Amino acid sequence: MRKSFVFGLCIAALVMALTVQAAEILSGKVVHIADGDTVTILTGGNRQVKIRLYGIDCPEKRQAYGNRARQAIAEMIAGKEVRVRSMGVDRYGRVLGLITGPGGEDVNRAMIRQGMAWVYTHYCKAPECKRWRIDEVEAQAAKLGLWADPHAMPPWDWRRANRRRR
Repeated sequence: MRKSFVFGLCIAALVMALTVQAAEILSGKVVHIADGDTVTILTGGNRQVKIRLYGIDCPEKRQAYGNRARQAIAEMIAGKEVRVRSMGVDRYGRVLGLITGPGGEDVNRAMIRQGMAWVYTHYCKAPECKRWRIDEVEAQAAKLGLWADPHAMPPWDWRRANRRRR
C-alpha cells in the first residue's frame, strides 16, 4: 500500500511539473478581474486560466483599499491581451504568474509601485523581488495608495485575524 501511495505522489508531481512547464508562457485576453491579485485570461485555445499574480499580495475585497486595488489592475489590463510567465501553480490550482501588459509593463511591479500591493516576501523568491522590495519602500515613503493609511494591514495578517473571529 505504501509503494502505491508513493507512486501516486510521484505521478501527481510529474503531471504538475509537466503542466507548469507546458504553461511556462501564456498569452490571452483578460476576461475577469477577481481582485487586485487574481485575474482570468482566455487563451488562444479558448481556455480560461486563472492567474494569481506572483510575489504580491493585495488587500482583500472587504479590506481597506481592496476595491481600489481591483480597480487599479482593471484599468491596466481588463479586456486587454497580456503575457504571463508561469512561476508555478498554487494550492488552489491557479497559475502563479508574472504578467506583462500590452505596452510591456510589468503589472506585478506596477501594483507595488502604485501602493496597491505588498511584496509577498514569504513566497517571492524570484530575482524581481529584490527590486520590488525597493519599490514598496518608495511607495510607502511617498504614501501612495494603501500607504496613505497609517494603519495599513498586510492581507495575510487581515486573513489570519478574520479566521480567528469566525
